[in-house]
Amino acid sequence: MTREEKSQVIEQLTGKLTDNNIIYLADISGLNALQTSNLRRACFKANINLAVVKNTLLAKAMEKAEKDFGDLPNTLKGNTSIMISETGNAPAKVIKEFRKGSDRPILKGAYVEEAIYVGDDQLEALVNIKSKEELIGDIITLLQSPAKNVISSLQSGGSKLSGILKTLGDK
Repeated sequence: MTREEKSQVIEQLTGKLTDNNIIYLADISGLNALQTSNLRRACFKANINLAVVKNTLLAKAMEKAEKDFGDLPNTLKGNTSIMISETGNAPAKVIKEFRKGSDRPILKGAYVEEAIYVGDDQLEALVNIKSKEELIGDIITLLQSPAKNVISSLQSGGSKLSGILKTLGDK
């Protein structure tokens, strides 16, 4: 790879790192061709961009990007793949699901909305992160509950009130 090609790759990686807020780093070494193909297919279905990157080029791109990646550059040893997604927990779910049939991929670290997660032990915490859509659904459910209670109270109260008035009117 020439210097010019390396600088182009660094610029592309810097652009990806700058434009995205959900970035996972994983080790997929040791997967055979079929497993790698299945992982790529699972990532495609989950709308995740998966690419194998050179550690030195990714480290330089992290330096150039205008984000604080904390300890993530320290995880750039051995084979590294980058997973970019729009949903915070999607790559973690794909990794967890894929590991039911294999011991790989291993999570090296993740950058999720300015939060840094380092190490494979963080996978469960990342799986449990709720997506924006899930949070909006939870908020709507919470907001609807008191409104439903008020409406049902008014409806039942109205029938009780009319019953009381009718009884008083009959007397």
